[in-house]
Amino acid sequence: MTRCFLALPVPDEVRSRLAVAQFLLPLPRRVDPAGFHITLVFLGDLPGPVLEEVHLALSALRLPGFDLVLQGFGLFGGDRPRSLHAVVQGGEGLARLHSRLLRACVLAGAQPEERRFTPHVTLGRFAPGLADALRLERAVAEGAGFRAGPWWADRFALMRSDLHRDGAVYTELAAYPLTPPGPQPI
Repeated sequence: MTRCFLALPVPDEVRSRLAVAQFLLPLPRRVDPAGFHITLVFLGDLPGPVLEEVHLALSALRLPGFDLVLQGFGLFGGDRPRSLHAVVQGGEGLARLHSRLLRACVLAGAQPEERRFTPHVTLGRFAPGLADALRLERAVAEGAGFRAGPWWADRFALMRSDLHRDGAVYTELAAYPLTPPGPQPI
């Protein structure tokens, strides 16, 4: 079994901006900047044959690229926040990519996580607690002007996630191109 997900990579210049912002935020547990990504579909643990079918299905797709921008910060966890993230603005192109990938994975035999798609880049995690929550909510409000990009999403990747005590380590298993802007040959 391989724990997998589909993701958009974050370009180096955006990764650097995120790392600086992350350093300035009062985060008790920071995500390693090498692991910054935008999760598209979380697939969970896949047996080898299903992983191969997913790879074949993704390889057959021809999907357009689109612009992405990071704008501001947010918290996940409601009244008891547990993570802080940069908010991703990708518009209809990102929503369409998510939908097509989800469908392809289901048709290939995977059972992706069913959760509302909220594109983001996780910067840090923390145990829910009032003191941290108030500090982090203030940091999110102060970071409303944070912006990185735009950049062109030109590929997505099938990633493996290995859980360790200090956090997850991500390995790219395969990459799939997205078509460039402009007219495409038929």
